[in-house]
Amino acid sequence: MNNWLKANGIHLAIFGFFVIICFVYFSPVFQGKIPFQSDVVAAKAMQKEIMEYKDKDGKAPLWTNQMFGGMPAYQIWTQYAYNGATYGIRFITSTLPSPVGTVLLLLTGAYFLFIVLRANPWLAAAGAIAFAFTLYNFVLIGAGHNNKALAIGFFAPIIAGFILTLRGRYLVGGSLTALFLALLIRANHIQMAYYLFLSVLIFMGIEIYQAYKAKTLPALGKAIGVLAGALLLAVMVNASVLWTTAEYAGETNRGKPNLTAPAAAGSDNNAKAKEYAFGWSQGIGESFTFLIPDLYGGATSINELVKPESHMYKAISEVTGGDPNQTTQAIQQLAQSLNMQQYWGEKPGTSGGYYFGAIMCFLFVFGLFIVRSHLKWWILATTILFILLSFGKNFPVLSNLFFDYFPLYNKFRAVESILAIVGLMVPLLAILALKEVQDGMMDQKVLIKKLQWSAGITGGFALIVAIAPTLFFSFTTENHQQVVQALTQSLQNNAALAHKIANALIEDRISIARADALRSFIFIAIGFALIWAFITKKMNMQLAFGLLTLAVLIDMWQVDRRYLNNSNFSSKSDLANHYQPRDVDTFIIADKDPDFRVLDLTISTFSDASASAFHKTIGGYHAAKLKRYQELIDHQFSKSINQDVLDMLNTKYIITQDQQNGSYKMQRNATAAGHAWIVPHVQFAKDADEEMKAISSFDPKQEAIVDVKYKGMIDEKRLGPGTGALINLESYNPDHLVYTYSAPTDVVAVFSEIYYDKGWNMYVDGVKKPYFRADYVLRAAQLEAGNHKVEFKFEPVSYYTGEWISLIGSILLVAGLGFAFYTENKKKKAA
Repeated sequence: MNNWLKANGIHLAIFGFFVIICFVYFSPVFQGKIPFQSDVVAAKAMQKEIMEYKDKDGKAPLWTNQMFGGMPAYQIWTQYAYNGATYGIRFITSTLPSPVGTVLLLLTGAYFLFIVLRANPWLAAAGAIAFAFTLYNFVLIGAGHNNKALAIGFFAPIIAGFILTLRGRYLVGGSLTALFLALLIRANHIQMAYYLFLSVLIFMGIEIYQAYKAKTLPALGKAIGVLAGALLLAVMVNASVLWTTAEYAGETNRGKPNLTAPAAAGSDNNAKAKEYAFGWSQGIGESFTFLIPDLYGGATSINELVKPESHMYKAISEVTGGDPNQTTQAIQQLAQSLNMQQYWGEKPGTSGGYYFGAIMCFLFVFGLFIVRSHLKWWILATTILFILLSFGKNFPVLSNLFFDYFPLYNKFRAVESILAIVGLMVPLLAILALKEVQDGMMDQKVLIKKLQWSAGITGGFALIVAIAPTLFFSFTTENHQQVVQALTQSLQNNAALAHKIANALIEDRISIARADALRSFIFIAIGFALIWAFITKKMNMQLAFGLLTLAVLIDMWQVDRRYLNNSNFSSKSDLANHYQPRDVDTFIIADKDPDFRVLDLTISTFSDASASAFHKTIGGYHAAKLKRYQELIDHQFSKSINQDVLDMLNTKYIITQDQQNGSYKMQRNATAAGHAWIVPHVQFAKDADEEMKAISSFDPKQEAIVDVKYKGMIDEKRLGPGTGALINLESYNPDHLVYTYSAPTDVVAVFSEIYYDKGWNMYVDGVKKPYFRADYVLRAAQLEAGNHKVEFKFEPVSYYTGEWISLIGSILLVAGLGFAFYTENKKKKAA
């Protein structure tokens, strides 16, 4: 035991250091506080019904009606109890207060990779800090994109597992790769996993080329076989996650459109899909924020503008007479109405950029000059390709090629997030460069010369921006002239004042950029001095690398604190009670009807989750809603509200707001169709376009609009008029609804429930029967005469069969890990 502690003491000390800096950074956790994460708060609203039934029944439903009329719960909250990786994720996120566990994962995972690369422990610590404290990771945590941050945390250890396997440590490398791949997939952020796999393809391509040159292809083939097995095992562990996600993805708004009418009307569906995917594209010039953090103003905010020393504050003070409240209000109004904010890039908005650290960028360039490992070419190729792909619509030649032809690439949005991989590549090459220096295999004079070149390139650019920022950057938005014109009109055609305010905003942006450019220059100078001192033997290795680690930490820490600090934390009770019911909500909640919907017009109905905190809504917020429902929104609710569609969705209450006094009003919809109803007539539509057109004006209680492809499921000869037929909802559970009906003849019943045939089954008196889609998004069925019970049960094979596969995979993974480490330990004892 003492020998083990002696051998691993430095690693334990660094891990302890990581724990300390995490708790110091997130010190409010000692007061029981947690970050106020907007996405997490919204997720609580989305999950309301799921959690209620989980607490009540002990099992979470796989379907929820809390938003968009109803949708699978897969991408909201789902239990995957047979998936061993579920418990690994829970251990990471629950053992320590949020978000300490996530950042500690980022740190330790990256540290493990650098140790596998045989870096000095303090160098490994510096690289781990640079990666973990990359600004984007903290922006994600601040916004509540916890799954995304978790997924990023598994990048480094997966690559470490690959490297161990390629070195011939097949059991340990393969089992660790399988473990971390399983955890990555279970983090349930497929986009991040996809980007990692894309980088791994480049990695393996270079490895194959190197093996071909060295004539070691058989050994590489064995390693690839082990890694393929690891991937298969990770997929097995996550069978239910992947199967349900793949099945659902094709039915979401990221799948193929059902309508052709938009294209015929001059709106290209493919163009719309690209616009959606490339909505958040990195501006080409914004890439310099890797080196200078707030070069483009930072986040979409006015934090610096409302300070009395800002140019804009002073300019507007002349109009407001110097009144602080009026001045601040005026700046806020300009930000809201004309988007006159600090950020001046091309994105619709941003919570922060992609600062990789001035020291790390300097050392990355140094690595390009001196690193001899073939890993450099993987890092360089990945970095260049991913930066170009992050440009999205700003570099259409490559982006369109990937969007149109590369499998699954067009399923993701916010292409700028691919830079999360670059956030690992930069410190990776930087640390490899310092390892080259440490190994002492290069002439000292050559090292100094290349160190000077690297500092000259990065520090020189930062110094130029600090001295003459407008030499390369305009600090104006693309629509600057239109903004000035609109401002002129709002100021009663006072063009001089409008230009003065606009120029003041530009001056503020320049001041922000200049300050950060000078800051980056100073940190580059510090990094240069430390490495120069080590190369020239003016400072010993431990001191030089220790101080470098501290400098990297200070560099990243200071910038991160601008975006995620103590002010972002709130008490758990405040977060739990974030959504407070209004009088209208309380009144609606008192309705004992178990299943009806609400239309809340006081919010952005189809992009706001707040109404879901209290009601089953026809709106809500989710990035992956059903495609058919999105088309319903676009055609029946975007321009005006279609009352007939409201009725068929059983919209029982409509909430509005008085524009005069701001009070909320509730209107009961007397024509809501109810839970289910018998229709006397069926009208067939030849395709989705005709079906959508038909529901634009119809009486849902009198007729059902049915796609002609379901005609074989209706025996019109046996149908009666439905006179005297009744159907009622007897019991409600989100994924199990029970109805009773009485009908003198066969009838067609329409159910006010969203159609999704990937799991919903209908049973009549316990016997499975077919059903079909009606009114574009609802379920319907022909029911035989008599008194019967109808049940709809959500029983997706993808989930239930997938869970059994997950269980088998989890057992194999645990057994594989145990055997690998038992064998490794046995080898060490034998040695």
